[in-house]
Amino acid sequence: MIPLDALGPSGPYRARQRTPVPDVTGAPLAELSLVPPLFIHRTATALRRATPPPTDERTVLLARAARLFAEGEAGGLSVAAYEDAASRAGGIPISVVRRATAATAERLRRAHDSVQHARPTEAAADWRDPGTRTGRAVWARRGEVFAVHAAGNHPGTHSIWPEALALGYRVAVRPSRREPFTPHRLVAALRAAGFGDDQVALLPTTHEHADALRQGADLSLVYGGADVVERYARDAAVRTQGPGRSKILVTADVDWRDHLDTLVDSVAGHAGTGCVNATAVFVEGDPAPLAAALAERLAALPSLPPTDDKAVLPVQPLAAARAIETYLLRTAAGSRALLGGDGIADDLGDGSAALRPAVHQLDRPDAPQAGTELPFPCVWVAPWTREAGTAPLRDSLVLAALTHDEELTGRLVAEPSIANVFAAAGCPTYLKEHGLPHDGHLAEFLMRSKTVIRNQPPAGPSRGVDRADNP
Repeated sequence: MIPLDALGPSGPYRARQRTPVPDVTGAPLAELSLVPPLFIHRTATALRRATPPPTDERTVLLARAARLFAEGEAGGLSVAAYEDAASRAGGIPISVVRRATAATAERLRRAHDSVQHARPTEAAADWRDPGTRTGRAVWARRGEVFAVHAAGNHPGTHSIWPEALALGYRVAVRPSRREPFTPHRLVAALRAAGFGDDQVALLPTTHEHADALRQGADLSLVYGGADVVERYARDAAVRTQGPGRSKILVTADVDWRDHLDTLVDSVAGHAGTGCVNATAVFVEGDPAPLAAALAERLAALPSLPPTDDKAVLPVQPLAAARAIETYLLRTAAGSRALLGGDGIADDLGDGSAALRPAVHQLDRPDAPQAGTELPFPCVWVAPWTREAGTAPLRDSLVLAALTHDEELTGRLVAEPSIANVFAAAGCPTYLKEHGLPHDGHLAEFLMRSKTVIRNQPPAGPSRGVDRADNP
């Protein structure tokens, strides 16, 4: 089995307590070290005491890490071996993992530039800026240690948190036990690139001890379901990443047939596992033809093991797939099933099952099922009316609006609970462009603007010591 050690402040650490990481067939694939709270506490202390490299050096190190992550050996695995392991463990098609590898490397290379998109234009990036002699806003960290409680649904979730390193934070990551290969490789690549062991750490631990990491950090990013979002809703030191409930709206002035490829891609792209995949499609007028067209296209997707180059659907252990199927069938009661009404767990005969797509038609825009997000291509198609307004579209990470109505688009942009609005043809809900926010910029959470006013340097040739420049 592949040993996945914790990566602490003194290097790799093989813990006494270890847990197997199986692949989707149940076969053992790796052994993950689980560290106790004392180890977490000592690591957080070491990270807090460390000094980050200068900004220019961090930029170079991130670019070097990008190359190692995408091309070299990191964490004891080649790129091909890593991608195979991540696919087998997470059940994500190997083609999706490969694209995520390239995308993560690109975001590492551009991390410094990305975070600048969040900086207020009038705020200086450095307190030594000449403007602080007379007074200027300066962009500064809200803390020193950033903790990430990572997700295992898609490797691409790990492309965001390295922006904290670009800003000078020290980062500790708690990987998901479902797919720990991506964060292990990323932390190993960052260390091999030159970030110190006291700059970035990997701290696998049990659910019981996970809170020790949150308590040891200044700020935390926590992935989870609706229960996790509710638990930390009032904690200003925690940023949550929960269900996306991304949606598509098609108004009567647009022919959806011209956009069917984008609709299908929004539902099933990247295997339909992400918070940015479309959960619901709202149609002004009769939703039945659109629902039928979606079902026809999605039904043609093949059921294959995740490591098959032609795989496009997620795969889970058979028991887990059956549990998702049971939940879907119970939730869908009262809707019209066009696809998946008899079940979605397609037994592959090796202990795993592909999660087949599901399409259900709802009879009203406020049907509760429209907010049900599941980790495979599952979409609810509902009617929408002008009288219903924006209410059914709220609480969306992404809303793709296929409409020519600019007044409506303005109302959607103004709706606080809609994080992103795509009102352009050809934009699938999972689109992520460089420099644009995902759920707001992460740097908006990590940084703040503060006023800095420094003493003027003394006049004359013998300048003396400027206390503001002398740490």
